[in-house]
Amino acid sequence: MENNLENKIELKDKIIFFYKKHKVKILLIILILLISLITTVIFKINFEKKNKLISEKYITAGLYIASNEIEKSKQIFEEIILSKNKFYSVLALNSILEKNLITDKKKILNYFGIVEKVIENKDQLELIKFKKALYLIKNSETDKGNKLIKSLIEKDSKYKKLFEELLVK
Repeated sequence: MENNLENKIELKDKIIFFYKKHKVKILLIILILLISLITTVIFKINFEKKNKLISEKYITAGLYIASNEIEKSKQIFEEIILSKNKFYSVLALNSILEKNLITDKKKILNYFGIVEKVIENKDQLELIKFKKALYLIKNSETDKGNKLIKSLIEKDSKYKKLFEELLVK
């Protein structure tokens, strides 16, 4: 019993000694961890605010389309694409293409390039490239569109059969 009590006292003394010896290091580590935690929380809150703002802009652009204010809608969709949001940039580009809001090929292809750089998911990137190929084919650039589809087929995409069907037609 006494031995156990002595071990506890020794352990307590060792911890106190260790703390006194490394006091500055321990406090510095705690401070760094605290600053890292606070910074991470701030970045996460900021990201969520930006995402919420972009989602509200997307909804607003949709409302402008519904009320036939095409120019305002187009401007907001372009802002969304240029914000490089992983989710809403793709949706904005799709809306521009579906509603035929922009007719300038160079601008559309530039937007495709921006969206392609933002996307990290391989399958989603392949679908965007496929949509780009369809856009090129639709706008009298069949050779470029077919080359893009062939490159997707060569990459052994999971959509390979779909791409091959399109080339056959």
